[in-house]
Amino acid sequence: MASAGLRLRTIRATALLLTVLSLMVVLLSAYLRLDGAGLGCADWPACYSRLLASEPGELHFGVVRLLHRAVASISLLLACALVWQCWRRPSIEPAAGPATLLLLLMLVLSALGIWSSDPRLTLVGFLNIMGGLGLVTFSWRVVLASSPGSMLQRPAAPTLALRLGAAALSVTVVLGALIGASYSALACASFPDCGGSWWPGADDWAALKPFSVLTATPAAGDPGGATLHLLHRYSALATLLVLGAAGVQALADEERQRAARMLLVLLTAQIALGSLTVLSGFSLWLAISHHLAAAALLATVATLLRR
Repeated sequence: MASAGLRLRTIRATALLLTVLSLMVVLLSAYLRLDGAGLGCADWPACYSRLLASEPGELHFGVVRLLHRAVASISLLLACALVWQCWRRPSIEPAAGPATLLLLLMLVLSALGIWSSDPRLTLVGFLNIMGGLGLVTFSWRVVLASSPGSMLQRPAAPTLALRLGAAALSVTVVLGALIGASYSALACASFPDCGGSWWPGADDWAALKPFSVLTATPAAGDPGGATLHLLHRYSALATLLVLGAAGVQALADEERQRAARMLLVLLTAQIALGSLTVLSGFSLWLAISHHLAAAALLATVATLLRR
């Protein structure tokens, strides 16, 4: 029993470390992508996404890129050790599932690195953004599954509001990732409207081609990019209302109060960061903070969904 307890504590500690490292990967990846795109550059917006105008050049291995690769490599080794700890007999299946998914996701992201140097490949950029967020969520799910008493407790069924809120959050995150991967920041530089528009028109829907290979930066008022922005904002509003209501409901449950408070704080912060990012003229660090808050919000929702 003592050795089993030690093993569970080792799995939890490894998963916690992986969660921290995954957040670092998200932060460093966001910085490399957004800074490389010229977000917040000196002669904004003329300097934005100049890298799309030519063939991708040779990568410059500065401190941030080297740190990103070092953290990703350490995370991969730790994930291998984590999966082995979870699956060796007797296996700890509640933790083994998300640990295996975490390792598989890391391997997929490693393979995507072959094409990641070309910013024109929207699909690759999108998968990298979503994959980074997935690393945080799967790492945290292993932490939850290896928590003291988790093997004995039977999680309560999530409420309908929580399920709908989680779905709305997922859609919002996907739309946000598409905006980032397609370099569509300039397509909608006003808030809360989009250059006077409040809903995409028929032509705007037709121009929506989120996974096309980029040949130039989407211009201000680009119909496809503006459509993504508007959908992202309406989805964020739905997430705020539905997931916020689920968080308020969860406050009544003593076991869920801590996660519910965190959910409400992160929801408020995420909406504020998204709004300020646009109003500030797309500040680099506000955009990065918006990305990190999304990762933390997904992990918090995973906590509430499990309990």
